[in-house]
Amino acid sequence: MYLTTNDCNYWVETFGERKGIPMIFLHGFTSTNNTWDQTISIFSKSHWCISLDLPGHGKTEMDKPMRMEAFCDDLVNILDQLQIEQAHLIGYSMGGRAALSFTMLHPSRVYSLSLESASPGLDTIDEQLARQAKDDALADRIETEGIPVFVAYWEKLPLFSSQKHLPDLVRHRIKEERLSQSPSGLAASLRGMGTGVQPSWWDKLATINKPLLFIVGALDEKFVKIAEEMKQQYENAELVVVSDAGHAIHVEQREKFDTIVKDFILRMEEQA
Repeated sequence: MYLTTNDCNYWVETFGERKGIPMIFLHGFTSTNNTWDQTISIFSKSHWCISLDLPGHGKTEMDKPMRMEAFCDDLVNILDQLQIEQAHLIGYSMGGRAALSFTMLHPSRVYSLSLESASPGLDTIDEQLARQAKDDALADRIETEGIPVFVAYWEKLPLFSSQKHLPDLVRHRIKEERLSQSPSGLAASLRGMGTGVQPSWWDKLATINKPLLFIVGALDEKFVKIAEEMKQQYENAELVVVSDAGHAIHVEQREKFDTIVKDFILRMEEQA
């Protein structure tokens, strides 16, 4: 279904009965809410699950940049429309940055936070400006060359090298999901919600007072390092490094991912 807030029509899907503390799933760049289908099929047996297409992705069309803060405000309105006071947030990569930003800006709406291969943004102005320039150039390239050329480039990035060993059917599904995106949507997402333009949360991680889980793949050395540095800022967080997995643990080692998140969430609910 579509839910409208601040002139943006968000594609939102709900699964399971309205019971327990709801779970909100936020996908990564070039993906859609469908990336969570298999995971949600497990969690929807015990929780009401909600997934949505982020701005510029899937059925949530957008052709002009939206800032991360504006998306977080929209997510508040979406929760209000669904009559959700608090939820477990599960975010992957860009969706993880969005989930963390939401927790920082609207902590009262968050019960727990599970971040898969996510970062708090960039620490210095110089890093932010450099990343903004890089993302602007990539956005221009997407608009000029089109989605098929971009996807051919994107899937060859070292970040996704571990996905080469996935079954053909899974790799085909991921590729088709990427190819289904619009040039204007992905370009707007990079310019509005990219790592370089979002707020940096590095110096505020210690202020989080919510149960926090970091999940990273052992083969994704960059994000293992980021997660370890984040945990130093928030010592009460739990960090799990999943063997034989790269950036997208929920795809590459889905059963392990589901077990880790389920165990974390159930323990947090039991301790409440």
